[in-house]
Amino acid sequence: MTNPLTMQAWSPYVVGVGVGVLSWFTFATADNPLGVSTAFETSAALGLEEAVPQAEQTNEYFAKKAVEGKPPKIGWEWMLVLGLFGGAFLSSRMSGDRRTESVPALWRERFGGSVMLRLTAAFFAGLLMMFGARLASGCTSGHGISCTARV
Repeated sequence: MTNPLTMQAWSPYVVGVGVGVLSWFTFATADNPLGVSTAFETSAALGLEEAVPQAEQTNEYFAKKAVEGKPPKIGWEWMLVLGLFGGAFLSSRMSGDRRTESVPALWRERFGGSVMLRLTAAFFAGLLMMFGARLASGCTSGHGISCTARV
């Protein structure tokens, strides 16, 4: 029998059931939807609060959180972010499905072989995606997984 931890791909049905169970567990224990984009929003707010302490009195975000009784803090969402990164890394190592190239062939053909350009573009693309996710009050994965589970 094959060890599932060394497989390069899992059945989407098995993964779907796992994500569903995790979502139920999250609602039962944290009374919050499963998602990670809020962790980045909270971190940005805490960074702003440290850099500009008076922003808390004039910023709409802090006023909204105060009304909700939920001041920004590092919470369980960040543990999920760390778990996602750690789990993905561990899975890639155990399955042998880890690529070590910093500049994939397709990128190299179109934009050249600069590692710094590739990392900079990836960073700003991630910022743009995060901006869109927060503008929509969460990412499509979070809406699809958590919000449909609440209905």
